[in-house]
Order: sequence, then structure tokens, then C-alpha cells
Amino acid sequence: MFDLKQLPAPGIPEIAFAGRSNVGKSSLLNRLIRRRNLVKTSAKPGKTQSLNFFLVDNSLYLVDLPGYGYAKVSKKMQAAWQDLITSYLETRENLKCVVVIIDLRHELKIADLQLVNWLRSIGVPFLLVYTKADKLSANQRSKNAAVLDAGFGVSKPERLMFSAKTGMGRDNLLQALDSFLV
Repeated sequence: MFDLKQLPAPGIPEIAFAGRSNVGKSSLLNRLIRRRNLVKTSAKPGKTQSLNFFLVDNSLYLVDLPGYGYAKVSKKMQAAWQDLITSYLETRENLKCVVVIIDLRHELKIADLQLVNWLRSIGVPFLLVYTKADKLSANQRSKNAAVLDAGFGVSKPERLMFSAKTGMGRDNLLQALDSFLV
């Protein structure tokens, strides 16, 4: 969807997925719904260029948002994405949660912190998910997660770790998402 007027009617709850370009949003969504290629993945940043709605069991929309940060698209296109995403997140009545996806291998990024702080300020519930956990040892995962937790001002129960490759964290993520739908 490139325009808010094109969004589905607001009768079904929605959970949006946000994160920097190439953080693993599409891979996470595919693993979450156990479909290999429902959500297109790409090594090239900027693959997702609109709000993509995926209806699950006729009772929930999973919404894949365009990535922010580095993408090989024009500044005008990035600004249009930003306006669309901002309007969607600020006004969508049936938005239950924004899953903010963070690459566990990297330090805290200012854009991620700004998104989380903005969601807090406008009262939109969010869940931090640290992805690509399979790429680090258990010890390094713990260290990196602790640094990110401190930066975001969250405790361990307020986020979870995930691997699209192995499925680690999938059940925990499903359980956490269910709690936003009650």
C-alpha cells in the first residue's frame, strides 16, 4: 500500500514489523508464519517499498513496513515512505503492536532508538526483537543483548531474541504477540 486510503478496513487487528533495511523483517515474517517465500527477501536494502499486509487465519494482519536507514532509493522515495509509515503508526486504530526488529550483531543505532522513543511518546505498544541470534555464540548474544537493553531502557522480559534461520524464539514471539491481541 502506497496510500492510507488503500489500507484494508480497520476491523481486523494489525501487528506491524519495523526495522532498518536488511535487518531481517521479511525473513522473520516468513519463519513466523511458516512460509518460505510469502514475504519477498533480498540482500539488497530497500526491497520492501510499501506497506504490505498479510492476512493470517482471517483474524490478524501482519504488516511489513519498509525498512529505514540505508536503501538504494531516492531521498524523495525515502521521504514518502517516512510520511506513509508515520501516518499509519499515528492513526491506525486497530494497530495492536509494532515489532521493532534489531540486528543483534550491531551496536545501538540512533534511528532504532529514535523509533522506540517516538513509539513510547505516542503511546503505541512495541516489542523489541533482536534478530540474527544464530550468527553469535550464546555468550556474545547475552553480551550484545545486555548492551542493547541498556540503550533502549528495557529489561530482558521486554524483548526477545530470534533467528529466522533456526526458528529460535519463534514460539516466544507468537506468545508475546498473542498478549497484545487480548
